[in-house]
Amino acid sequence: MPSSRSASLTSRNSEVGPRLRHPAASLAYKLALAPLLVAQAIVTRRQAPLLPEAAGPREGRVGESGGSPLRVLIAGDSSAAGVGVANQDNAVAGHLVRALHRHADRSIVWALRAKSGLTTRGVHALLEAEPPAPVEVAVVITGVNDVIDQIAPCRAVRHRAALADWLLDEGLARHVVFAPLPPIHRFPLLPEPLRRVLGDDARRHDRSLARWAATRRDVSHIEIALDLNGEVMASDGFHPGEPVYRVCGEALAAHVARTVGHA
Repeated sequence: MPSSRSASLTSRNSEVGPRLRHPAASLAYKLALAPLLVAQAIVTRRQAPLLPEAAGPREGRVGESGGSPLRVLIAGDSSAAGVGVANQDNAVAGHLVRALHRHADRSIVWALRAKSGLTTRGVHALLEAEPPAPVEVAVVITGVNDVIDQIAPCRAVRHRAALADWLLDEGLARHVVFAPLPPIHRFPLLPEPLRRVLGDDARRHDRSLARWAATRRDVSHIEIALDLNGEVMASDGFHPGEPVYRVCGEALAAHVARTVGHA
């Protein structure tokens, strides 16, 4: 059960400023504010503390129950790597595999491949450089760096499709789960209007991802309601804290168990 602190992660849908749903409106807004947005991005990047990736094993086994284990790959960017917490037990990977063991009633063999700063295309390159062992399900956690690098949503979807198709065609996964983009408009580190602009971009990316995933039987996308604030975020105000990792890991585990988890 989530603690009272993590329960506050449920979204209340309150926002500051207008939401720019139409790409043309978003582009016009960005162009009008371009000098300010660039200045804010530079200052924010310089001032943001550089947190390490979580320490601890990046592969292992949870549980010794009979029958075949459920094999899981977790791949992604700094959030997959556990930036914001001290060890992998408190990161998304730790919470995911422990919750998945409970949900699926199977032992879990897992591996984590993640690195800070990677876009979706960068995650694909990381995995291609050293292909992982075959698994039943790959959980991919990317997207924030696609937004930061201003990769268009349609292009980001093509990169996700290329990654998923490679994992599936090479026999490295039977199903690929894409985690949602976080509500960037709730990141305490980011000043306005940069926070609002990146948040609107993240929503567009996530909607495009969800629409594409809905056309596939071997790919899925999960929604996780999060209302972020300084209490549940890491000390840098940009990465998740343990309460966020716990909620996300448990939500992903429940989705994986429903989709592929039962023997």
